Amino acid sequence: MKVVTLASGSKGNCTLIQTDNVNLLIDAGISLTEIEQKLQFLNVNPKDIYGILITHEHSDHIKNAGVFARKHNCFVFSHISLWNTLQNKIGVLEKSQKMAFTSNNFYIKDITVSAFELSHDCPCFGYSFYCQGNKISIATDLGYAPQNVLDNLKDSNILILEANHDENLLLNNPKYSMILKRRILSNKGHLSNKSCGEIIAKIYSKNLKQVILAHLSEENNNPSLAYNTVKQVLSTYGLIEGEHIFVDVATQHGLGNIFELSNN
Repeated sequence: MKVVTLASGSKGNCTLIQTDNVNLLIDAGISLTEIEQKLQFLNVNPKDIYGILITHEHSDHIKNAGVFARKHNCFVFSHISLWNTLQNKIGVLEKSQKMAFTSNNFYIKDITVSAFELSHDCPCFGYSFYCQGNKISIATDLGYAPQNVLDNLKDSNILILEANHDENLLLNNPKYSMILKRRILSNKGHLSNKSCGEIIAKIYSKNLKQVILAHLSEENNNPSLAYNTVKQVLSTYGLIEGEHIFVDVATQHGLGNIFELSNN
């Protein structure tokens, strides 16, 4: 199983997960051209994308899901609770393309997908992907992580986790209203760098080899700050980055590093 972020941040999100049998996008919140060009750079034909799995309705996650699905005739997977809103935002799809799931666990080719609800200001889901004894988890757009979320993230081999903002940068940002700041800092907002590090420490096990910090705000964060804050938090728990665990940072405009898990 492989994973690579095509883009991650407040302006657009898209991630590719690959197995021997399926190519799957998580969200499609960047331009159609950017998705296609980055897939082709990765030697993936856009027409070989089996489906797009949606996390939630915000435009930075779905704005070109419908466009991509119509052009390349792929499926769109979403929790049934999201479909009424999604239909109005991504446009008309063929009935056969719309794949609604209702249970916590379902299957996409050789991947078992486990969905879990996140605390955000709209219905939002994180996912764990299981294949050949490996587990990759993705959780962005959450204000905090209650025990059920921590339980779902545990025993991941690779974790993509939100590190949206530095609290001081956010609080001192004159461009943001106090209402917006409160929303971001609330339990239905976004994770700070510090909160991200604490979650990683809480779920850490020897199985967790790689963390990818995701959904960074360009206004209230930067890759170096996110990395160093998480590294510092982990060190207070006795976890040394580069020894016990490796931390990478996904960016808004660049293609992320490719991480691959060998079959167990």
